[in-house]
Amino acid sequence: MHVHQDIHRHDGPSTGTPLHTERQVKKALVLTVLVMAAQIVGGTVLNSMALLANGWHMSSHALILGLSLVAYAIARRHASDARFAFGPWKIEVLGGYTSALLMFCIAISMIFESVQRLVTPEPIHVREAMIITVIGLAANLVCAWWLRDQHDHAASGAHAHEATAHRHPAAGGKDLNLRAAYLHVLSDATTSMLALFALGAGTLLNLAWLDPAVGIIGALIVASWALKLLGKTAGILLDADPDGPLAGEIRQLVHDEACNASIHKMQVWRVGRSHHACSICLAAQGEVDINNLKALLLQNQRIKFASIELVPAL
Repeated sequence: MHVHQDIHRHDGPSTGTPLHTERQVKKALVLTVLVMAAQIVGGTVLNSMALLANGWHMSSHALILGLSLVAYAIARRHASDARFAFGPWKIEVLGGYTSALLMFCIAISMIFESVQRLVTPEPIHVREAMIITVIGLAANLVCAWWLRDQHDHAASGAHAHEATAHRHPAAGGKDLNLRAAYLHVLSDATTSMLALFALGAGTLLNLAWLDPAVGIIGALIVASWALKLLGKTAGILLDADPDGPLAGEIRQLVHDEACNASIHKMQVWRVGRSHHACSICLAAQGEVDINNLKALLLQNQRIKFASIELVPAL
């Protein structure tokens, strides 16, 4: 006996970013580019290396926000492309992964630069540096607020939908591409606040080492956020089998409804923000009602695709 059956829920594509979310990211990108241009032009006119350096640093923000928009555009363009078996949602995840990788590289460069400043201190133009930092901080806080609104709205919407469908909210519904952009501007706002503290306290207490030391602390915070996001996105891109409540629910369902069969092998992987696919191989000692089992599986709104295979029990 060898039976194989695929079931696919036809309830629309597994991706779809609201246009309002993209507009918020575009607003953040425009503000970032304007601040970046003002700092670069100002640094050139005023012959300020600090202002120039901060302006070029803002270009990394613009790059990451731009990557987020490109990922959304490509995913929307290929939303109905039959070449993508489970839809183009992973393009957004790839954008989040790339952004997190860039954020980690920036953190490493911050650590190297801070260590160099500890070893070879350089004079700091405190007043100018604080003005630059305040301008960058204000821009980052505005961008973080715009992106936070979308991030929290998406999460709360997913949680409400999951509660209705008796689902666990832990891993569903999060836009990892948007989260990467949000974390980047939030991390820079955090490092800007740390920099203001270091500049003020270092000047008052005459501690020249405080500025680079706080720079290292801020870089480590950014690196830890980037590594967490890298882990999440890499696991999805590699179709890692999530060790979560959904797998347990599927196992329990099979145990309750297919008493004369046991799971020989099962794989569960994400194909959308709150959608999963599962492949089950059942070792059966008798007949198993696959149609009933598939109907029960598809009652779970998190399961978009299921493949069931029956093999004789040894």
